[in-house]
Amino acid sequence: MTAIKALRKNPLKSLLIFSSITIAVMAIFLISSVSQGVIGMYSKMINSDGDIIVTQKGISDTFFSNVDIGLIQKINELKHVSSSYAMIVGASPVGHIPIAGIYGTTANHFEHYKLLRGVYPKEGEVILGENLAKQFSTSNINIGNKKFEISGVYSSEIGFEEGGLVMNISDAGVLFNRSASMLFVSSSSPNEIESIAKKISDLSSEIEVKTTQNFVKEYNQFKIIENSSLVISTLAFAMGLMGIASVMSMIVNSRKEEFGIMRALGKSRFFIIKNLFFETLIMSISAYIFALLLSLGILALLPHIEMLQWYVNGTLSLSTALYVLASTIFMALLGSLLPAWIASKTDPILLINQGCA
Repeated sequence: MTAIKALRKNPLKSLLIFSSITIAVMAIFLISSVSQGVIGMYSKMINSDGDIIVTQKGISDTFFSNVDIGLIQKINELKHVSSSYAMIVGASPVGHIPIAGIYGTTANHFEHYKLLRGVYPKEGEVILGENLAKQFSTSNINIGNKKFEISGVYSSEIGFEEGGLVMNISDAGVLFNRSASMLFVSSSSPNEIESIAKKISDLSSEIEVKTTQNFVKEYNQFKIIENSSLVISTLAFAMGLMGIASVMSMIVNSRKEEFGIMRALGKSRFFIIKNLFFETLIMSISAYIFALLLSLGILALLPHIEMLQWYVNGTLSLSTALYVLASTIFMALLGSLLPAWIASKTDPILLINQGCA
């Protein structure tokens, strides 16, 4: 109760501390969550589509990969291969939308996209992701300089796909001037995945073959996103934590007169430190919870913001949340208790004089 009364006694200072902690916590939540969300969506798309991925050798980004689709027939003849399909991944202006994801795939992969209405596309046709479909009321659509009929609408748990469209790989091949971006292969036995990957690799010197799990771990674009996010979020959080410690320190120093009076009235150093500890704990945890709720609210809205084209999503992990909580409390306590301990050891008369100065 004493700690709450102290916070109410200085509402402006309490609001300043609360705001500083909230902003610092939200900075790392949003930066790290958005980057992990983007990586998570693309990783989920790849991991759910097969055990092995085949791309062009030496290509750092799948958008530039070009693999001979004719390899599909040879791959299907390998022992323990249960299925395979080819995909072209690209992006292009779609109607009045500046840019949208385009997925060209072989017919045996169409069932991956759950139809809400209509039928799967034939040549010259496309199906639109549910979010993208909301932007069009016509029966056809312009992609680049070519017109396609809209044959249906599909849904997906992956934001990339919801905001894109699907067409036959032959149409995508003409649109992007390539045979296939990637080949996905599924094994009938988990124990044979590595063996199959080796056999596929022997089929051509121009391809790179990896298990989907290894591909996700080693994909250069993921590393760039993760490293950039780590640097930016670390700097933002470090500055925020330093700000928290500085604000707490200044506010504690401004209360020297109060501490001096307490000491003059016979209150122990432990009494002062204990009260300040609970004040800081209440403030930092309250600000953390507020920041967490705000961040979760913003992350929930991100997939529905049309101007982001449904390509931005956010995932907040439990480990990140706990790390931020521990760091916030530690820095807040450090910024408040250290100067308070030093002040409590000072002669009460000097503290009162410093506070009145």
